[in-house]
Amino acid sequence: MTGFSPDWLALREPADHAARNPQVLAAVGTHFSPRASLSIVDLGCGAGSNLRGTYAALPVRQHWTLVDHDPVLLATTREILKGWADEAREQGEELVLSKDDRTITVDTRQADLTKDLEWVLGWQPDLVTAAALFDLTSKTWIKRFVAALATQRLPLYTVLTYDGREIWEPAHPVDARMLAAFKHHQHTDKGFGPAAGPDATDIMAEAFRKSGFAVSIGDSAWRIDGQQRELAGTLAQGIADAVLETGHVDAGAVAEWLAARRQSTSALVGHHDLWARPV
Repeated sequence: MTGFSPDWLALREPADHAARNPQVLAAVGTHFSPRASLSIVDLGCGAGSNLRGTYAALPVRQHWTLVDHDPVLLATTREILKGWADEAREQGEELVLSKDDRTITVDTRQADLTKDLEWVLGWQPDLVTAAALFDLTSKTWIKRFVAALATQRLPLYTVLTYDGREIWEPAHPVDARMLAAFKHHQHTDKGFGPAAGPDATDIMAEAFRKSGFAVSIGDSAWRIDGQQRELAGTLAQGIADAVLETGHVDAGAVAEWLAARRQSTSALVGHHDLWARPV
């Protein structure tokens, strides 16, 4: 699976948290509100942003197992969480955090989700979560994943799955060509086979509904303004690099687009959140 740097994950975290759909998150919280404790497995945890964005909606005692393929990123995540918490202590291999009125126990596990998926889900959590993951995976893998959740009757809360929408201001003549090329790149193999890219949420929703799950979907688009120039510039650079890999837009046009985007006043990048639970 394609890796992401801690610097990029830290840069995007405020936008990720601001974009989360509040209705979908509230529905997850309401579902688990009768519980005093909850166990959660977070797939492709990155730097732990999903935990930080979700914990306040969940019961007062939480046990998170953070799963990623990158052992260096997992070690970094532990240090970031220690700094984020009000209090933190080591308890064997686990990290015990106090944050607001929550007690959060964290375990980190290295795993390859292309090979170890059923093993990870075999830990039988109360909730499976992920952030910005499923657009990287393939249609075949998503169907395998949903089937595994359905077998164990496990609910899923996932956020920030890219949906293909991009609107930059002011407009540029190359916008449409850049977006088409970027979408093409989004469907290339990211480690799971040909990626679902912007189709991922629709593929998941259909598979869950066929498995007898109730599905809720909410908009979670990034809305980037002129005060977020570093995020906008880094995002635009990533898009430009991806487009150049496709060869669908000549380098001169990409360079002109990138220069314009570094001066953009605003941008919308579309994502969706999804909450699926057995009924």
